Amino acid sequence: MAHRSFWLQEVLGDAPDEAPLQGAQRADVAIVGGGFVGLWTALRIKERDPGCDVVLVEQDICGGGASGRNGGEVLSWWAKAGTLVALCGREEAIRLATASVDAIGEIEVFCSEHGIDAEFNRAGYLWTATTAAQLGAWDSTVELLRDLGAPALELLEPAEVARRAGSPVHLAGVLDPSAATVQPAKLARGLRRVALERGVRIHEHSRVTSVDRGRPAVLRTAHGALTADRVVFATNAWAASMRELHTRLVVVSSDIILTAEAPERLDEIGWTGFEAISDSQVMIHYYRRTARGRVMFGKGGWGIALAGRLGPDFDRHEGRAVDVEANFRRIYPNLADVPVEHHWCGPIDRSHHGLPLFGRLGGREHLVYGVGWSGNGVGPSVLGGKILASLALGADDEWSRSSFVGDRPGRFPPDPVRFVGAHVVRSAVVRMERAHARGSSPRPWDVFVAGFAPAGIIPKAGRDGKE
Repeated sequence: MAHRSFWLQEVLGDAPDEAPLQGAQRADVAIVGGGFVGLWTALRIKERDPGCDVVLVEQDICGGGASGRNGGEVLSWWAKAGTLVALCGREEAIRLATASVDAIGEIEVFCSEHGIDAEFNRAGYLWTATTAAQLGAWDSTVELLRDLGAPALELLEPAEVARRAGSPVHLAGVLDPSAATVQPAKLARGLRRVALERGVRIHEHSRVTSVDRGRPAVLRTAHGALTADRVVFATNAWAASMRELHTRLVVVSSDIILTAEAPERLDEIGWTGFEAISDSQVMIHYYRRTARGRVMFGKGGWGIALAGRLGPDFDRHEGRAVDVEANFRRIYPNLADVPVEHHWCGPIDRSHHGLPLFGRLGGREHLVYGVGWSGNGVGPSVLGGKILASLALGADDEWSRSSFVGDRPGRFPPDPVRFVGAHVVRSAVVRMERAHARGSSPRPWDVFVAGFAPAGIIPKAGRDGKE
C-alpha cells in the first residue's frame, strides 16, 4: 500500500472503493486515470452526451496519485504568459489564460452546487523572491501582460509581500488575485462521487497492463479486459513510460511537509491570509496556510524517475523531507517552535515548456492523451477535461482546435541519457540555489548548467536569476 498524503488520510473511508475490472467489458469511451484530468473528462463527456457509456479505470483509488498529493494551489496561466505567447500567439494566449481563470471559478461553482467541502478559498497567489537572486523574476511577465492589455499581476510593496507571506525573508513579489487554494483530495473525491452519480462506471485497483491499439482498442488488467471505441489516457506521470510520450516528459518528485495546527502562532506573526505562495527558484518552494492553521510547504524537482518507473521514493522519502523542512525553517525562522507532523511526495510530469500536451497517440484518432501538467494541474485540469472530451467525442470546436493539441516543440533525450543528464542539471541547480540562499555568488558553471532545467509551475529562473 502506497503511503498516503495527509489530504488523502483525511478522506479515506469517505466511500467504498469501486470494484476492480473483472472479465470482458465494453465501453464507448474508456478513460485511464482517476485523477483530476480523468474525472473532469468523464464529467464533460457526460454533460455533452449523457448516453455515452464511459468507463474509467484507475490503478489505485481515484485521487490516489498527484491529484490527492499536491499542495492544493489552484493557479491560472497568467504567470506563464510568455510561454503561452511563444507557443500559441498573442490572441490565443490571452484566450487560454482567461479560460484558466474561469476554470478556477468553475471549481468554486461545482463544489457549491454539489456540496463538496474542498476548503475552496480564493485569496490569490503571491509570486515572491526570497533571495536577492530571485528579485525581478516576474518583471518580463508583468511587462508582457501590460502590453497584451491584461495586467493580471499586481505589483506589491515589499513590506506588503512580507506581511502577507508572514516572514521578512520575502523581499518582493506580485499578486495574482484570481488564484485559490483547496484541499485537493476532497476535491478529487467529490469529482468521483459526482461522476458515479452521472453514470460513469469506475473500476479502482485496476492497473492497465497492456493496450491493444487497434480499433476498437482493448485495455487489459490483471483480471479483465475493457474494449472501447475510444480511449483517453489521463495518467499524469505514468504516461512517461509510453513510447510515444517518453521523450515528451520528465518525471520529478514534489515533496511536501505539513506542520501541526498552530493558528495562534500564525496569527502572531501576521500570517492571517490564505494566499497560495511560491518563491522564484528553479526547484520551486510553494506553501500556504491551511484552513485549520497548518503550514503546507513543498519543494519541486528533487527526485527523478528512470524511464517513467515510479517506485516508493515517489510516495515518501525521509531524506528529501529533511531538506524540505530545512528550507521551511530558513524562510520561516519565526516558526521554529512549530513542529512538522506529516510528510509525503508525489510525481510531476514536466513537459519541456511547462504547459500540458494533448494529442492522438501515434496519430490514432481513437486514442487521445492529456499529460504534462508540470506541477500546475489543479485548475487547468478543468480545461484539460474540455479538450479531451472534445477529442474523445470527435467534436470540431474551440477545444479540439486548441493550440495545445498536436505535436508541440520541445523534447528530452531518451533514457538513460535523460536520467543521467537530469541528475547533472539538478545538482547544478541545488548548488546554485544554496549559494543564492547564503547570499554568495554561485559558480559560473553551475549557473550555466542550471539553465537547462525545464520550466515548471512558474517560468524558471534564467542564467541571471530572472525569467
